[in-house]
Amino acid sequence: MSVPDLRFDVAAVVLDIEGTTSATGFVVDVLYPYSRARFGALLAERGDDPDVARAVDQVRELTGDPRADAAAVEKTLGAWLDEDRKATPLKTLQGIIWSEGFARSDLVSHFYDDVVPRLRAWHSAGVRLYVYSSGSVAAQRAWFTNSPEGDLTPLVSGLYDTENAGPKQEAESYRRIAGATGVAPGRLLFLSDRPGELDAARAAGWRTVGVRRPGEPYYEQGVGDHPQAATFDEITLITSGSST
Repeated sequence: MSVPDLRFDVAAVVLDIEGTTSATGFVVDVLYPYSRARFGALLAERGDDPDVARAVDQVRELTGDPRADAAAVEKTLGAWLDEDRKATPLKTLQGIIWSEGFARSDLVSHFYDDVVPRLRAWHSAGVRLYVYSSGSVAAQRAWFTNSPEGDLTPLVSGLYDTENAGPKQEAESYRRIAGATGVAPGRLLFLSDRPGELDAARAAGWRTVGVRRPGEPYYEQGVGDHPQAATFDEITLITSGSST
């Protein structure tokens, strides 16, 4: 792509995480096994916790088994992990487990080398930064709080997931985020490695860049007809000072 294709006059950037800011392999090889090993204990010991109970009810609803016990719910969660299914209750329970793992320093998140310096530069230039990931808001907060370079949450103006925004491949979710941020759709730039997400964002009037990093699951598939970048360093943002 030529340089002009990667220059954008926007007020805000919305970031996907897996495959975009961070390696999918880290999530799959480190975080998924960590949560899998702890689902049983979480369900057994904290089933009355409101967030856990709500997620369990959602699992029962999605599986059509209103009387599923903890063992059945745990089995379902494991199957969804194997499928890499972006189910909201799975992400909620993972977020609880990961947040506690980060708090105990069992876990430290991963970011590609180009990401954090670029986020800091964009933030300093007045660009608002948001996150929209299939991982829960709790997991996102833990991820950005516990980075190898310290707490990055001061850089981020808001966090969105499939529960507070909606499915990532539906245009309405991006309209909802635009409304919540108060930024006009044409002044929002979405960065993701998944073409279906990029298509949905563009359908909502957003600007888009497909991030293609070698070794990531969607690298060979490409990003369709969206502008593409191999690193955040290839993206130039121009801020006119207006969000409308």
